[in-house]
Amino acid sequence: MSLKIRVIAPDKIVWDANAEEIILPSSTGQLGILKGHIPLLTALDIGVMRVRINKEWQPIILMGGFAEIKNNNITILVNGAENVSKIDIEEAQINLEKANDLLARAKTNKEKIEATQNLRKARAKIQAANVLNN
Repeated sequence: MSLKIRVIAPDKIVWDANAEEIILPSSTGQLGILKGHIPLLTALDIGVMRVRINKEWQPIILMGGFAEIKNNNITILVNGAENVSKIDIEEAQINLEKANDLLARAKTNKEKIEATQNLRKARAKIQAANVLNN
């Protein structure tokens, strides 16, 4: 028996498939899930979810949300997600540098929050690219 994984964003179902293993970007760190895991509800951070299917890892960028694990079913509700099959690492690095610059120049709390979110998204793209290239 494998894990049944569903990733649901407000506008669509991003992922609906079986997998051998999943690593989630929880708010307290990386959380690995295998079949037979105890029931769990956890908050998710902006980051890369990694799904192992047929011994290959597939990255999916999550924009925060919640995950429920119960009876080998994982339901993930997210603010947004990006299923990645190819990332231009040079473009991702440029976006990371821009995000760092925006954060350094942010003055108001709103600008700082938005810049921090953009920086976390840019870091997630770099992390997803590393998963794809390994």
